Amino acid sequence: MSAPNPQNIPLSLYVHIPWCVRKCPYCDFNSHEGQVEEAAYVSALLADLEQDQHYAQGRPIHSIFFGGGTPSLFSGEAIKQILQGVAQRIPLSANCEITLEANPGTVEQARFDAYREAGVNRLSIGVQSFNQQHLQRLGRIHSNDEAIKAATAARQAGFDNFNLDLMFALPGQTEVEAVEDVLQAAALNPSHISHYHLTMEPNTVFAKYPPEQLPDEEASWEIQDICERELESAGYENYEVSAWAKPNQQCAHNLNYWRFGDYLGIGAGAHGKITQADGSIIRTAKKKAPAHFLRDSGSAAVYASKAAISPQALPFEYMLNRLRLSEPFDAVELKTYSGINSEDLSAAFAEAIEQQLLVKQGNYWRRTGKGRDYLNNLLELFLAS
Repeated sequence: MSAPNPQNIPLSLYVHIPWCVRKCPYCDFNSHEGQVEEAAYVSALLADLEQDQHYAQGRPIHSIFFGGGTPSLFSGEAIKQILQGVAQRIPLSANCEITLEANPGTVEQARFDAYREAGVNRLSIGVQSFNQQHLQRLGRIHSNDEAIKAATAARQAGFDNFNLDLMFALPGQTEVEAVEDVLQAAALNPSHISHYHLTMEPNTVFAKYPPEQLPDEEASWEIQDICERELESAGYENYEVSAWAKPNQQCAHNLNYWRFGDYLGIGAGAHGKITQADGSIIRTAKKKAPAHFLRDSGSAAVYASKAAISPQALPFEYMLNRLRLSEPFDAVELKTYSGINSEDLSAAFAEAIEQQLLVKQGNYWRRTGKGRDYLNNLLELFLAS
């Protein structure tokens, strides 16, 4: 194993906006109902970035992602102030992708126009379903009509590059209803569709009070299979386990994340992953509570954790990310991003190929369809590496 050089690793920025109108029962993200403190939070975010900017080590930012919570609760002016403040501290690449998550229940045409004017060039709209009954069961604050209007408004504001989030295997959802969601999403012609299986995450309302009529494993597989065939028929390619994109329209921020690239994380509960000058790789997390973040931003006290990935854990950490992607990788990429020599993983690679979870094509390894379906089994092979 050798030390990776951060100058060879792209840098992204994640900005967390922690507030939402109402916490969804399935959501385990760091989101909080309550009064939005926009002006104070903008200042705190920039103080947080100022403390972390040395991690950039002269690199420009290639992508920015505003996640939440509900970032679309913030005004266009606030987003503009954040982006201007970022650019004053760390340069942005010429084609920097800037994504903002939006809830259909919190946006209107003027707000999308303002985001576009602020510098946002990609939206991710949290639709989840176009079925009114399922939206209510998921605790969403928007309607089917509002979801469609949000996608239409995004395009009218000049966003040709936008994502629609969909969930499947919902309580009481039939195969026909799941396909209808996919067909409606595709009809709106987004560049990208995220297609997630609803899961019962710990410390959520659904975990404590599981909804009735959840599809069983076999039914969920059948729903997923037919929905994915519809996505393929509509011209979308599955480049990551839950992500589908039109050709050459993959989310650059997601790609950098799953390729084991570097990213700064600013905001309440934001996570970061950084390759330091000495080649060590650290993961960072900020305090989750908005009040604590606002109090401590700009000081070392804002960190909830900051720890290096051990050499023993690094192979699994790398593969946990990289093997979510369908694109192949070679020994050069492996070493560039992680410092791992492929020879040190030869036994795990051989076993993965033997089990038909990976295939070797020339100098490249590629995850197979079986490897995607049994990703946990594939990852386990790298636990002891």
